Amino acid sequence: MELNYKELEDLCEILKVLAHPVRLCIVKGLAEHGGCNVSKMQECLNMPQSTVSQHLGKLRAAGIIHGERKGLEIIYKVKNEKIIKIVKSICET
Repeated sequence: MELNYKELEDLCEILKVLAHPVRLCIVKGLAEHGGCNVSKMQECLNMPQSTVSQHLGKLRAAGIIHGERKGLEIIYKVKNEKIIKIVKSICET
């Protein structure tokens, strides 16, 4: 096998965080659109901003997304291409 145990552990942690439908939806949307702010996500998901922010916090902590400040808002984006490939693979129909 080419992947070492540490890389497999890291991948498992990513998959654990993505295993929640709201978080998977957020990352899928970010991957498809390139980035988004919390207000737009809240509107699309039809959830309170506090709930969306909690999910974003877990995604940030796992290293899946990062935020870029633009004036008063933060635009969230998927951190790397590997994550985008994982999400596209999971969401293929």
